[in-house]
Amino acid sequence: MESKPKLKVELSAMDKIIEMIGWMILLIIWILTLLNFTKMPDTIPIHFNFSGQADNFGSKWTILTFPVFGTVLYVGLTILNKFPHIFNYPTKITPENALQKYIIATRMIRFLKLGLMLIFSIITYLMIYTIDGKSAGLGVWFLPFSLGIIFIPMLYFLIKSFRNK
Repeated sequence: MESKPKLKVELSAMDKIIEMIGWMILLIIWILTLLNFTKMPDTIPIHFNFSGQADNFGSKWTILTFPVFGTVLYVGLTILNKFPHIFNYPTKITPENALQKYIIATRMIRFLKLGLMLIFSIITYLMIYTIDGKSAGLGVWFLPFSLGIIFIPMLYFLIKSFRNK
């Protein structure tokens, strides 16, 4: 196993803003869930089909999955992002290119965290609206939107990593 240089990646102003927005969205997910939890019926939609229509129902406690899982993911990826030398890279890491590759990789994780929080917040919001009868579900646009939020930034950063020698 090759050893990669252990370097501390300093956050740019943009990185700090992305982190702050991610934390704010996570807080909004918690607030939205907790403010609406007591008003929910005991049974709520818990699964949606490809067209965004509710197709399975369960306990209202299930809605807590999004803020809990979102918190675990966000905190876990934040901790992981402090150790870019343990990531897998598509190109060889050398002392000369390590810092630049680490910046690209940690920024990709940061955008992934932000995208996941955005997806969780939209699901939470639309589930609450569906429960209130103000929406018929997630909508047909939700799946392609979610896939785009995750895979477009990943593709961008992977291409950037390959081009950066």
